[in-house]
Amino acid sequence: MLKKIDPKKFIEVCSDELKKIKEIKPTEWSLFVKTGVHKERPPVDKDWWYIRAASILRKIYLKAPIGVSHLRKEYGGRKNRGHKPERFRKASGNIIRKILQQLEAAKLIEKSKDPKKKGRILTEKGIDFIRKICKEVEK
Repeated sequence: MLKKIDPKKFIEVCSDELKKIKEIKPTEWSLFVKTGVHKERPPVDKDWWYIRAASILRKIYLKAPIGVSHLRKEYGGRKNRGHKPERFRKASGNIIRKILQQLEAAKLIEKSKDPKKKGRILTEKGIDFIRKICKEVEK
């Protein structure tokens, strides 16, 4: 159901819904921090924290179980190194970790109990949350 919906529209609606959840709030340092070493400046959008949280929630739905390391690769990018060739760099792990902790506090995700497949998975509340947003986007 989520694969049929345009990701931009889903993330836009989902970020608006995440603003209503009291457990999910940007940290004090989020105004000044870059999202990774490959970026030159911090995000311009004031609501970037909620947009990233919505994007992470979507990725967990599609690729669960997924951990911090894999998400760092997903959000990484090419680092401009001047005359030298560009190289891939991972995104900030602290930002991703804090968002995952906030989503866990909101009971939308949880750690996988399967020892072979480590990472975060959606809870029933999280699945219902995503389905509700999918219905809103389809309208």
